[in-house]
Amino acid sequence: MRKRHPKASDLSEPSSSQESDVSDSDALDKEVQADVKRSGKVWFSVLILVIYFSWAVYSYQHGNLPKPLTSKQAGKRGFSEIEAMKHVKALTQFGPHPVSSDALVHALEYVLAEVEKVKETAHWEVDVNVDLFESKFGVNRLVGGLFKGKSLVYSDISHIVLRILPKYESDAGDNAILVSSHIDTVFTTGGAGDCSSCVAVMLELARSVSQSAHGFKNSIIFLFNTGEEEGLNGAHSFITQHPWSSTIRLAIDLEAMGAGGKSSVFQAGPSPWAVENFALAAKYPSGQIIGQDLFTSGVIKSATDFQVYKEVAGLSGLDFAFADNTAVYHTKNDKIELIKPGSLQHLGENMLAFLLRVASSSTLPKDKSLQKEEKSDLDAAVYFDILGKYMIVYRQSFATMLYVSVIMQSILIWVMSVFMGGVPAVVSLILSCLSIILSWIFAVAFSVAIAFILPWISSTPVPYASNPWMVVGLFVSPAVLGSISGQHVAFIFLRKKSSNRNSNKMQVSPRLRDNLARLEAERWLFKAGFIQWLVLLAFGTYYKLGSTYLALVWLVPPAFAYGLLEATLSPIRLPKPLKLATLFISLAVPILVSSGSFIQLTGTMIGMLIRFDSTPGGTPEWLGSALIAAIIATFISLTMVYLLAYIHLSGAKTSLVTALCIITALSLALVASGVFPAFTEDTARAVNVVHVVDTSGQDQVAYTSLFSNTPGNLNKEAEQIKEGFKCGRENKIDFVSFEAQYSCVTKKDAEIGWDKHNIPVLRVINDKERDEGRVTVVSMDTGGSSRWTLRIDMEKIEDFTMQVGEDEELMIARGEKSSNAEGWHQIQFAGGKKASTSFVLKLYKKKEEVSDEKKKQRPLLKLRTDFNRLTPQVQRILERLPPYCSLFGKSTSPFTLAFLASLPCTK
Repeated sequence: MRKRHPKASDLSEPSSSQESDVSDSDALDKEVQADVKRSGKVWFSVLILVIYFSWAVYSYQHGNLPKPLTSKQAGKRGFSEIEAMKHVKALTQFGPHPVSSDALVHALEYVLAEVEKVKETAHWEVDVNVDLFESKFGVNRLVGGLFKGKSLVYSDISHIVLRILPKYESDAGDNAILVSSHIDTVFTTGGAGDCSSCVAVMLELARSVSQSAHGFKNSIIFLFNTGEEEGLNGAHSFITQHPWSSTIRLAIDLEAMGAGGKSSVFQAGPSPWAVENFALAAKYPSGQIIGQDLFTSGVIKSATDFQVYKEVAGLSGLDFAFADNTAVYHTKNDKIELIKPGSLQHLGENMLAFLLRVASSSTLPKDKSLQKEEKSDLDAAVYFDILGKYMIVYRQSFATMLYVSVIMQSILIWVMSVFMGGVPAVVSLILSCLSIILSWIFAVAFSVAIAFILPWISSTPVPYASNPWMVVGLFVSPAVLGSISGQHVAFIFLRKKSSNRNSNKMQVSPRLRDNLARLEAERWLFKAGFIQWLVLLAFGTYYKLGSTYLALVWLVPPAFAYGLLEATLSPIRLPKPLKLATLFISLAVPILVSSGSFIQLTGTMIGMLIRFDSTPGGTPEWLGSALIAAIIATFISLTMVYLLAYIHLSGAKTSLVTALCIITALSLALVASGVFPAFTEDTARAVNVVHVVDTSGQDQVAYTSLFSNTPGNLNKEAEQIKEGFKCGRENKIDFVSFEAQYSCVTKKDAEIGWDKHNIPVLRVINDKERDEGRVTVVSMDTGGSSRWTLRIDMEKIEDFTMQVGEDEELMIARGEKSSNAEGWHQIQFAGGKKASTSFVLKLYKKKEEVSDEKKKQRPLLKLRTDFNRLTPQVQRILERLPPYCSLFGKSTSPFTLAFLASLPCTK
């Protein structure tokens, strides 16, 4: 017979007959007492299941790759990874091939030869046009992102452009889809992932498309550009200088911020047309808008050619990226061996299906004015994939209506609930909000505290860099412990408040009253999750964040499960323990949709710590680990709020707290013992070794500098190299594009490995009065360097122009006055082998003088020139460099030989 759960009326003031029936009261007490208890083993079993299924979702979503196909299996019109990998191998054999290097010339020749093969073997009804394009002098000024406020100047950079179109479709040439990637690499790596893998995919796609383009209505342009690593110059020069650029209606960019894995959409738009068609066409659709939100917000400090296509050309499209092994990005370890089998097959098959669809479409936007009309926020797309099998895409306008509807209904339900419950419900609601706040505070505090400890017990503040699993003990365990602690404090308050309320309403035993209070407190802790995600849903809706769908996913299923299985409309019904079915239904959809993304994002952020310190020594050593700890604590607080609500009535709390403390202590002991090295030959620390020749002072000084973009000092590395390095913050070096605030430097080096004609020269050749102020004409000779960075003091200069050669003059800053917070405007130049090394600057000075004495004394111009050359000193240091270190390259970092020069302010 089913037991009747007690009502409040059953426990009201006892009558005379009830007073005599003690046995009935004891039975009721025992029933509620039995209901309150929950097995600790059951809770631990649920925890294990949640962890297992979360990892299973991640493994399937991001690790399940298709089988690589041979050319025979793929056929003439299919995609073969085996053939594409041959291109990766060929390109990486050239070694690092940055702009202006001989290796890049060889890489271009290889790609050109392969493109010519595509032309020769194309279908007879398909036209294939090949163009080896060399850019003229140009300047790229972007209004947002990594290069905001800088002038990116280029000259003589080469690209290979391939256009495939149907021979008998007259309008196809006027409507093109652009597929783009870059051949060049940074000077530190052969770039198997970034971006030889992308170029290889494009070559194989071109071969396949050339066999089926006779049925197209639009053309496809494959752009193999160079200069991307020096500031997106290749894409800019093509868009602004090549005649075919005016025919482009859609832009697809292929990138890599690691090596291998699934290549996913991480930027789309502004028009949703491309991502909607990709979701319909792709065989293995993969993409997460959370990456787009992080990228555009600047959390991920990087830039791709897609920014140029959107910002400069006004195009919509898609941006893909490989994101596995992010720790090897721009280091020697970006090797072909790290590209997992199936990685290129995954991207290739997705892209091929997508290109066949859009190239045959009659709905491709025909002009850019249409695309500009579609750029409003309400027309943007929200997109995410589920298990890498299905991609959900919907418009922002629909998302806003859906989110607002859920928010309004949720608020209405809460208002009705509080109204029916009266003042006690209001108090409980406030205390449940307190549980959220305390859970977040404790979780973040406990995890960040470990981040502070790491530099004291380890030789590096990121001892988990090569073993990311260690963050489970270092940050996940403290975060869970903190979240439990915060909830426990709120649970005590809720329990006490409910107990006092029950004592005023009914005459029951203290034990029964306490049990009822515990049951009610458990429910309010569970419902606190609704409040947390409702607030985030409202926040995301207000700011129109694409990743707001995550809040919806974590709010609606738990609220539905609670309303279906737990809620009651009867105010006199006493609380019951939460059902396990409620928890399973609550977590099923959120885990399926989001657990893979959360785990992948955490792994990506850990890999990015290798290059975290963009200005070496400019941030505290513990900051990188503290950010990782805060991110993990945030994920724990957000996602475990429902599960942890169940622990307070189980016998698992003490056992779990003990286990978490032991795991954290063991992890710290492992870090202190150094059993697991922080860096390995495959996951290397990012360093730079630069032979610096400083001519900016009265006396010329030459020395070798060692600095790192990975957090932590270099004392251990300096000792192993044994070159007499002195390390510290007193060795600040101004590299013009950035300042190394912590570095190791040698004593004055012998002046060998370079010639005097390599020394840059800044010389005033004319200084005369003009109608509206003074004009200073400066001759700049870079000493043969085709890669240099110049800073101009915009506190003293109104405008300036730059002249290359005899008659080519370019206005760079007139009317913009773009500068950084310290008043400097930065020009970065990268050119090919034929690029000029002599320039003339016309500086239009301000009429008013600078009042700040410190700024008044600083130079008018600061210049750094780079040479990709190993001097004997640098060669010797590199030979002694620990194998767990790797040179790291980026657009602002110097090559292995750098010259510094400056021009004092003239009155």
